[in-house]
Amino acid sequence: MTLTTGRAQRIPRRRSPLGRFVQPVAAILVAVVLLGIPFLLTVLTASKTQAEAFVPSLALPSEWHLLDNFATVIGDGRMLAAFGGSVLVMVPAVLGVLVLGSMAAWILGRRRSKGLAFVYAVAISGIVLPPAVVTIVLLLRQLGLAGTPVGMIGVYMGMYMSTVIFFVTGFVRTIPVELEEAARVDGASPVRVFVKIILPLLMPVLATATILICLYIWNDVFYALFVVGGRLDTLPLNLYQVASAGLYLQNWHLIFAYIILMSLPLLITFMVAQRKIISGITSGAVK
Repeated sequence: MTLTTGRAQRIPRRRSPLGRFVQPVAAILVAVVLLGIPFLLTVLTASKTQAEAFVPSLALPSEWHLLDNFATVIGDGRMLAAFGGSVLVMVPAVLGVLVLGSMAAWILGRRRSKGLAFVYAVAISGIVLPPAVVTIVLLLRQLGLAGTPVGMIGVYMGMYMSTVIFFVTGFVRTIPVELEEAARVDGASPVRVFVKIILPLLMPVLATATILICLYIWNDVFYALFVVGGRLDTLPLNLYQVASAGLYLQNWHLIFAYIILMSLPLLITFMVAQRKIISGITSGAVK
């Protein structure tokens, strides 16, 4: 007879073949319902006439007018000018916040002290603390940047710097310090170490941060309305303005066609860079 001490070991239960089949199928069905139905509703509504799209539904259009609605939106909705405004604001803001945020995250990730820990906590607090819109507008007026692309770029950089620092700091701590020490022994300056050693290794997590920030800026209408409203058009701001002016009033087919065209650039970018985005999330942000 043998005596056993301590807690009895639990024997893991094996899932039945039915359970292994049901769970993935259920997950796929939930994803289809939550993502597929809204996407289908958008495409179908954008393909209808005004009368058919008056009440958006999943009913098929009698005739497909998707391309015609696209042409109407581009021609009458000043969409090309708004696209240029969105690119003018988004590209410098994203590049600036990635460069400055990754440099700050490199310092915060390498040096350990109570003072820098406090700085890191303050730096990432912007993720949960909402910006004070009134204060931002008043400050931009004092600086003479209200209603200018430079002011809007500065606002976006300040808002999303916390996101970059949060993502990149965790990734920096996974990079071996010996790589930097070897470069410094060879006479490399700190700037050269960052550009030649650190920055290439940060590309996966920077791709993740880029997509997130581009998504926020590309779809922003609230802050753009207060900072550059009426002086510079962006895509969501232009949609808001033309809808308020009555051009798209009750024209749901044009609104949904506008939304599709506005979403295409980011959708294509995400499809091309999805591997780097997922790699950046799993290797940096969760560590």
